[in-house]
Amino acid sequence: MTNIKSKSQSQSDEAEGPDGGWGWVLVVAMFVSSSLVFGLMRSLGIFFVEFVQYFEESAQAISWISSTGLAAQQFFSPLAAALCNAYNPRVVVMTGGFLAGLGLTLASQSTCLVHLYLTMGVISGFGWGMVFTPMVATVMANFTRRRALALGLGFSSIGLSSFAFNLLFQLLVETYAWRGALLILGALSLNIVPCGALIRPQRRSKAPAKVDSETKSCASMLRRIASYLELSLLTERPYLTYTLGVTLFNVGYFVPYFHLVAHSRQVGFSEYQAAFVMSAAGASDILGRVVSGWFSDLGHFRVVHLLTLWTGLAGVFIMLLPVSSMSGSYAALMVISLLYGFCSGALTSVVFAVVPMIVGVERTMGALGLLQLIESGAGLLGTPLSGFLKDVTGNYIASFMVAGSFLLLGMLTMTTLPRFFSCTDPRPPQRRSLDAKENILDLELEQMNSSPSDKKHTVESNDPANPKLC
Repeated sequence: MTNIKSKSQSQSDEAEGPDGGWGWVLVVAMFVSSSLVFGLMRSLGIFFVEFVQYFEESAQAISWISSTGLAAQQFFSPLAAALCNAYNPRVVVMTGGFLAGLGLTLASQSTCLVHLYLTMGVISGFGWGMVFTPMVATVMANFTRRRALALGLGFSSIGLSSFAFNLLFQLLVETYAWRGALLILGALSLNIVPCGALIRPQRRSKAPAKVDSETKSCASMLRRIASYLELSLLTERPYLTYTLGVTLFNVGYFVPYFHLVAHSRQVGFSEYQAAFVMSAAGASDILGRVVSGWFSDLGHFRVVHLLTLWTGLAGVFIMLLPVSSMSGSYAALMVISLLYGFCSGALTSVVFAVVPMIVGVERTMGALGLLQLIESGAGLLGTPLSGFLKDVTGNYIASFMVAGSFLLLGMLTMTTLPRFFSCTDPRPPQRRSLDAKENILDLELEQMNSSPSDKKHTVESNDPANPKLC
């Protein structure tokens, strides 16, 4: 009896998954890589004013640079997830780090906005997409009970780097101009490559046997690709609802990081005062990520309820950012920025922790990739829309109001999730393994390609009343 209990306990622990170990090393790798992806993206607002002055273009045209990079990072995430499922996350992340550094290096030699769209936007964005999703999914696969805390610690580097990078980038621009600053950022981004090298290769299942039938191999290949991309998630209502909510608040989430510095300078604050506003928001962002991850792991509230709370508060504080500076009070702007930074950091610690609860741990990699792909349109729309409103109205008040309203709309969408008002999380759906799916597909194809006489023979052999079975 004792042996049975111990076996069942070990099986339940194994099913529950790991909770640390080498995962803490991966948290450190995620800490560094996240700072060089989103921490860097959040600090590109320093270059916004420089690009406007150098290229003599509108705020909307310059906004497409950062918006293209963000959209490319999210658009290519499903490809990164599929490559990780098919091959090795280590190689994918290392390749992404190289592309991120290459794009910024080439951007330093740009002579027109199109060059910046292609280099900082497409190339670096592609590299960021190859880094972010695999690192997040790898960390989540190594934690169960402390998953939100691990993600909070890994994402805390985004706030830390936002605090440091804004002042650092302002110093680099003044010392080396924007071209030299981008060249240095390209070299910094190459540090993602050794972070990817820390990912241990996953054990791959044995490759399926080769199939002679051309139709069979083609159908099997399509089935495998669909399984890598987890396209079946697009037919599940909980996942679609969650993705819609995240997509809506993604429209306005990044607007302050790209336009708050320009808004602060427009209302009369100095360059370093404007940069320090974003640095202060980044500092409170660190605290928000860690506190949110720690508190959600206590289990007092459902993670999706906490995500909804932090999203609503972040939307309100985005709306208050231009209001606080209308009187010219730097202290009021600083307080609202600190509150916004805390809430924006708090929601990012739990936004990805909800995904395994909806789709299951096995489908997390593909679910994150599809989520990033769908919300890429929102990332592409948000910043240029903010720049357009600024060009029309002459200030950033309407830009921040619209951005905050998108977060509130995403919060309301989250409340339509199935069993949202329940106190317990529903059980995530289980999926069959890829090999099992392919075996079933092979049997179906064999029956489709077999002759009628072969089908009749198969039916007779499987008939319980057939005397040949006796």
